[in-house]
Amino acid sequence: MSNQTAVPAQDFPNAPSGWTLAKANDSADALGIVMGPDHWDIIICLQEYFSRNTTINRRELNDALDEFFHQQGGLKELYRLFPGGPIAQGCEIAGLELPAGTVDKSFGSTL
Repeated sequence: MSNQTAVPAQDFPNAPSGWTLAKANDSADALGIVMGPDHWDIIICLQEYFSRNTTINRRELNDALDEFFHQQGGLKELYRLFPGGPIAQGCEIAGLELPAGTVDKSFGSTL
């Protein structure tokens, strides 16, 4: 499966060093996610959140994503877009380090 992106690189001002759209699409492909505009909005949101916060709290990040995506359906829609978890899969695609506890199997993560 190959992801097509219509999102120009300049739309990612907070991307981590070395991150590219090609790497993001490769990560999405490996996760079985076909990237669309809503997916890219979450990637931009995650990159911005990480650029503004020196300490990442998974619960606060989860709440921030829910609030950011509230109009589109909140967490329910985020899990539809990223079935393995919007933080886990979103951070992987965004080139960000996973917050502690994100892939802890005891919390139901699917990664």
